[in-house]
Amino acid sequence: MKNTILVTGASSGIGKATAKYFHQKNWNVIATMRKPENEKDLREDNRLILLPLDVENSASIKNAVQVGIAHFGKIDVLLNNAGYGACGPLEAGTDQEIKRQYNVNLFGVIDCIKEILPHFKANKSGTIINITSIGGLMTLPLFGIYNSSKFALEGLSEGLWYDLQPFGIKVKIVEPGGIKTDFAGRSMNIFDISQFPEYAEFSKSIVEKFTSPQYSKNFGTPEMVASVIYTAATDNSATLRYLAGKDAKQFWFVRRWFGYKLQMKLVKKYFGIR
Repeated sequence: MKNTILVTGASSGIGKATAKYFHQKNWNVIATMRKPENEKDLREDNRLILLPLDVENSASIKNAVQVGIAHFGKIDVLLNNAGYGACGPLEAGTDQEIKRQYNVNLFGVIDCIKEILPHFKANKSGTIINITSIGGLMTLPLFGIYNSSKFALEGLSEGLWYDLQPFGIKVKIVEPGGIKTDFAGRSMNIFDISQFPEYAEFSKSIVEKFTSPQYSKNFGTPEMVASVIYTAATDNSATLRYLAGKDAKQFWFVRRWFGYKLQMKLVKKYFGIR
């Protein structure tokens, strides 16, 4: 029986690239997204199905898992990829915006994991791969809410790494750096700072740095991350963390070997924060 992966957030970016990558590697793929009826690129065949899944809707999560198992017989890997980024000063974010960031990036992941666990435990095998970010290991200006949701997912994943080993279940984290996707477009929620003009100059300066060619020159591609995800899914190791991308490795090298103080000082200097 071929191995099967369920991918959340497969409509674009890393999720879509991963669905394609695993399909090319002769895996069965359950590609899920909020509106599969709008998908024009991924095509269903005997090894790929499209299913609706909204991580904020527990019924849709349950249905996707059940239909996927019924269709392919089992699921071997759950890839929790669906997510988005909230950007802006804390006080500019509404309660709804801040809570939704956690609902999608953390609680939605928890719901997906809880739904798949009985199946994995019954099979005494399975791999959970959570997409966090280098931003789950360090924070950048204006991304405190987004980064904190990824910090939380890092902690959850590390805890599950211990808790699920007795059941033969592996837990992995893939930590991309900057990726050339539309994440900064449709997958980004920028807080409205019109009521907080004191942040205008600061925010403008930060955004200009984030969007400069200098900052993005080391960004990776969704396909590169997909290859790292494939390694995590197939290397049969107990490795927890997989950095993905040149910039992610550079950021982490500085923080690990020279300490957070120097790393934060360099970030502050780059973004011109006084």
